[in-house]
Amino acid sequence: MKKFQYYIFDFDGTLVDSMPAYCSTILEILEENHVCYPSNITDITTPLGYIGAAKYFRETLGVTRSEEALIERMYELAYHKYRDDVPLKADVESCLRLLKAHGCSLNVLTASPKKVVDVCLKRLGLYELFDNVWSCEDFGTTKSDVRIYPAAVERMGGTMEKTAFLDDNIGAVRTAKKAGLYTVGVYDRSGDSFRREIMEESDLYINSFAELSASVFPQA
Repeated sequence: MKKFQYYIFDFDGTLVDSMPAYCSTILEILEENHVCYPSNITDITTPLGYIGAAKYFRETLGVTRSEEALIERMYELAYHKYRDDVPLKADVESCLRLLKAHGCSLNVLTASPKKVVDVCLKRLGLYELFDNVWSCEDFGTTKSDVRIYPAAVERMGGTMEKTAFLDDNIGAVRTAKKAGLYTVGVYDRSGDSFRREIMEESDLYINSFAELSASVFPQA
């Protein structure tokens, strides 16, 4: 893999091992509202973020609580987990610092609310490495919308050809590739059910960020 000038990283399941926290938040909400849900509910809701998930809960699962109340409750449940417990994935920090040292622009685009991402990155000591930390809320859409990717590239002053996008979710990788970005699929144990798919869809697939460092900087 060549070195790109711009990198857009997903957050949950890509930079941090937060999928257990995300999944528990989603399941707590559903159990509080006493609704049945499909076994792959977290695969469905992960690319939607909390706002999209709240809409899905109401329109598809029949939750009667308002979207605003659902979102507020999800934020409440998630905030403390991200502030206190969510860990960085292995080899992420060394890879990010290596890319930064070589003049790359590092950016986050996540479906999670910005306040939980910010507090987590600050606790981990990585917030200052990023030029932009965006939630899908900043674009008024989700990562399943092909338009979000060129919009993010435009905001960071880059070009599609000079940008790589990294995500552990098959839907996001597929949509980003359709938008014209170079895509890197990232392994996360929460995505074992679609691992083969994401390997086939991605331009590059990595099991760890050590592999990304070795691919971009083979002589380092």
